[in-house]
Amino acid sequence: MIRVVLPSHLRKHAAINGEVTLEIDGRVTQRALLDALEQNYPVLRGTIRDQQTQRRRPFLRFFACQRDLSHEAPDAPLPDDVVRGLQPFLIVGAIAGG
Repeated sequence: MIRVVLPSHLRKHAAINGEVTLEIDGRVTQRALLDALEQNYPVLRGTIRDQQTQRRRPFLRFFACQRDLSHEAPDAPLPDDVVRGLQPFLIVGAIAGG
């Protein structure tokens, strides 16, 4: 099981309490994870990535195993600890301003 932690505004939007767990068949990548997340929670379609370009939305970042994965290729494999469910995949709302 893949563990996913969403920012509070997306948890509230999808009526989710706590972590999400996903079953992913095959290679575990950002694309596969986001596809499974959107399949299980259709209300999240378009909130994390643009549906046309499939690019991550501004002000959202992806982290796992203390690494920023936001700019990794969508089909790059996720870290083994995420695949084994030892560490969560974090979707974090970024803050901008000055």
